[in-house]
Amino acid sequence: PQVEYIVDGKLIDNPVDFPDLGYSEVLEPYTLCTVITPAEYMGQIYELFEQRGGTYVDMSYINPDRVILKYELPLREMVEEFYGMLKSCSRGYASLDYSHIGNRPSELVKLKILVHGKQIDALSFIMPRESAIREARRILDKLKDLIPRHQFRVALQAEVGKNIVARQDIPALRKNVTAGLYGGDVTRKRKLLERQREGKKRMKQVGQVGIPTEAFIAVKTYGE
Repeated sequence: PQVEYIVDGKLIDNPVDFPDLGYSEVLEPYTLCTVITPAEYMGQIYELFEQRGGTYVDMSYINPDRVILKYELPLREMVEEFYGMLKSCSRGYASLDYSHIGNRPSELVKLKILVHGKQIDALSFIMPRESAIREARRILDKLKDLIPRHQFRVALQAEVGKNIVARQDIPALRKNVTAGLYGGDVTRKRKLLERQREGKKRMKQVGQVGIPTEAFIAVKTYGE
């Protein structure tokens, strides 16, 4: 499902269009989730809903071995791998149904990711203010592990409301340009090193940083 927010009366369905600053109220859609599961997986499912900001509503037994659980949950949590995580923690036995129950005020912010100084639109997220810094660090850690190193250092930054809230650097590849030189030709070595530094400086100014597909997938996999 697509998540539509109402920000100061304006409908927004793309995180890129969510304002950084200057808004006073955000309404987001909520759902009523109904889960039918074997009773032995109740604990894991309770924990999953708590982690995702769910609010307990009701629990009833179909029979001694099967239960119905009801939780209220923001719709944005439903689109982030929730069904797969529910199936995982119940070994595939839980079923899920949900219905919309209206919009509610929420303290939400936009988290933006910048790679080498460039904002990556596909890595913009809307999330609770209280979890933004934690998620920013998780995302940058993932990107640092999965983006290949370049001939220049690559800065990874996370921004909330025009403030940088987290940063990681991918170090530059090191190439020994003097490896083929022998003896004491210090002048030639110095020239090669200076030329290497100038080349890296030019690459950094115009360099394009490739982000592999697996990095996008890993970043959007919630809580891993």
